[in-house]
Amino acid sequence: MAFSNLEKAMAAYIGLDLAAPGVSRAVVKRALGVTARRAVAPTAVGIGGLARRYPVPAAAIAGYGAYEAGLLDPLAEPFERGVRAFEDVVVQAPKRRRAKRKTVFNKAVSEGMKAVKKSTSYGKKGTINNAKKAFGAVNKVASKLNRGKKVSTKGPTGVIKRAISKFFPKKKPVRRTQGKTTYSIKVNK
Repeated sequence: MAFSNLEKAMAAYIGLDLAAPGVSRAVVKRALGVTARRAVAPTAVGIGGLARRYPVPAAAIAGYGAYEAGLLDPLAEPFERGVRAFEDVVVQAPKRRRAKRKTVFNKAVSEGMKAVKKSTSYGKKGTINNAKKAFGAVNKVASKLNRGKKVSTKGPTGVIKRAISKFFPKKKPVRRTQGKTTYSIKVNK
């Protein structure tokens, strides 16, 4: 029995030469069976990792399994349509996730670290000699400004405050007038 167009396409995709003398359906099945038996242990252990590492053979094995199970019978008619459907259904690229947005606080911390690097607060200009300490100071100043608290305008905290105060606009105090009432007393004469 001759190979179908879909089988030829999958074999070419894998890299098997079906035109070589002595290659029959039984020989290919036996070769794939031996390969499958040898690959059972690694497949059972890390099939996801192998599929990510070797996507083409994984797709070909999945396609061959689907063909043997009879799932691709309607697709075996014309060669082009079968290959297109195989690529559309079996070999799909993973969807990319949207990158996370940077929060206002993180933007402020980045700007603060840039300002510290430009200043001479933690080492000479262009370098930071104690990055952990500088990051801690920037984080504290950003947190205080975020909560609306006062921060010193002198020294390293002042440098940081001037750089990141634009991210945290000054919040106006809320005036409570609800509890205050005025009484007017009239005296009869």
